[in-house]
Amino acid sequence: MSSSAPQDTAPHRLWSVDEHLADVLAAVRPLEPIELQLLDAQGCVLVEDVTVPVALPPFDNSSMDGYAVRVADVQGASEEFPAVLAVIGDVAAGSGELPTVGPGQAARIMTGAPLPPGAEAVVPVEWTDGGTGGGAASGMTPASAAPEGAGGEVRVHRAAEARAHVRSRGSDVQAGDLALAAGTVLGPPQIALLAAIGRGTVRVRPRPRVVVLSTGSELVQPGEALAAGTIYDSNSFALAAAARDAGAIAYRVGAVADDAETLRGVIEDQLIRADLLVTTGGVSVGAYDVVKEALTSVSAGDEAVEAGRVDFRKLAMQPGKPQGFGTVGPDHTPLLALPGNPVSSYVSFELFVRPAIRALMGLPASEVSRPSVRAVLKADRAIGSPAGRRQFLRGAHDPVSGTVSPVGGSGSHLIAALAHADSLMVVPEDITTVEPGAELEVILLG
Repeated sequence: MSSSAPQDTAPHRLWSVDEHLADVLAAVRPLEPIELQLLDAQGCVLVEDVTVPVALPPFDNSSMDGYAVRVADVQGASEEFPAVLAVIGDVAAGSGELPTVGPGQAARIMTGAPLPPGAEAVVPVEWTDGGTGGGAASGMTPASAAPEGAGGEVRVHRAAEARAHVRSRGSDVQAGDLALAAGTVLGPPQIALLAAIGRGTVRVRPRPRVVVLSTGSELVQPGEALAAGTIYDSNSFALAAAARDAGAIAYRVGAVADDAETLRGVIEDQLIRADLLVTTGGVSVGAYDVVKEALTSVSAGDEAVEAGRVDFRKLAMQPGKPQGFGTVGPDHTPLLALPGNPVSSYVSFELFVRPAIRALMGLPASEVSRPSVRAVLKADRAIGSPAGRRQFLRGAHDPVSGTVSPVGGSGSHLIAALAHADSLMVVPEDITTVEPGAELEVILLG
């Protein structure tokens, strides 16, 4: 296997958060579009406008269970003086041949059924006696149990205006209208619309496949017993869940021991199913930080190939100072190497990995990062921040009052506090103290 030293870019320079993010996004290209079945396209981004081939609804239809009538026949109807109409048949949803409603006639009609010729309105069954000859009906007897309900007489107790309880053809969308624009993320309502206009497939960018690897010989899988000096692996679970939340298909790989050759082999194995690789741990300056050591070259089958360039940097941020980014393997698959402390790892994901995933999906630049708002700090005392570092603190945001409160301390190991936060409070590099009442940028995580 050929090898080259991992790139430690300007080791004495502190890179800004914005510089690092710009480098990540500059190297990530949207995935190539493919044609997918509707359910397989859920969560994907459309790459073309979809127009409506047929109007919705495609015909005038009833919005109620009741009787299709002519307006003149029920004019002035009341409980004391009901309009008595001859029932000429049933019109159910899916009916083909329809009866024609003439003067003094009505057709029993179901919700969604087409309005029959001659009818101008629908009176709900609750406005009638339901054909029983008694008082107001509460519903219709099933046709299979009482087929005679499709005939006889019905007494209508209220008048109806023209088009009452009728859904007009094209009242939802007209043929030729834009149904969905390119760039739309397909959720359940969008899938429903595509199905309603008859689309069986759609052209989209696929959801990125993200492989998450955590490193560290001290890591034990949840559910197993802890030995002395070991901890449970939470990072790979957190990052895999975060990748799914961002819109990706996530594959979590169990913790890899602190051995460069082992890690290199795992990365090689995972390249076949990865559009993006994310590692956590092993990027600092310790003797067992194996990610730097391992990311020298990655083999493709029997042929050794250059891994591409992987830069390791120190960023002017807290938490998450050590970061790595580059490409590996024959296809130059993007890889982001995140620090191992749980909060550092998660904050780094939100700032760098989530935007990379969203860029792979083909979303516009305005939608790759989490939204942010301005909020007033609500705290008992001032918050300190290191000079020259952009600090990201866990917070609880109250959109009603426009305030944000700290959750837990600033330690990068405090994962319990992270679980109770819904935002990140951002303290700029040139500010070392934030007093209660001051306004801050707040990144919304929900």
